Amino acid sequence: MRILSSREYGHVFEAACFKIHGKGLLALACPNSCGHVRVGLVFSRKNMKRAVDRNLLKRLTRESIRLRQHRLPAVDIVVLSRRGVTELDRTTLAQQLSGMWRRLEKDAQKRALANAQTA
Repeated sequence: MRILSSREYGHVFEAACFKIHGKGLLALACPNSCGHVRVGLVFSRKNMKRAVDRNLLKRLTRESIRLRQHRLPAVDIVVLSRRGVTELDRTTLAQQLSGMWRRLEKDAQKRALANAQTA
């Protein structure tokens, strides 16, 4: 897992093939040619007032991706916080993130099958 550069963030925002919604979170993803997962995090002060909360969410998100990176396709992921994310406890956040990565996995497999059938 690698962190995205600012230029790579823009590419993900422009060419997001996958949009995975979670409670208080949104993940945008697009395929990359690196062969591994790259991640970017956007947790604004507007949605999370305290730096402690933003840093906790960053740690939880990175750890969640690290644990699932061997199952995730080669994609660039940008995770954004939304209103209401501060109302979730750690367990719920971990479940949300895990569910989002499962959906990303499933969506990427469907897309790969569709591409293979049209080729």
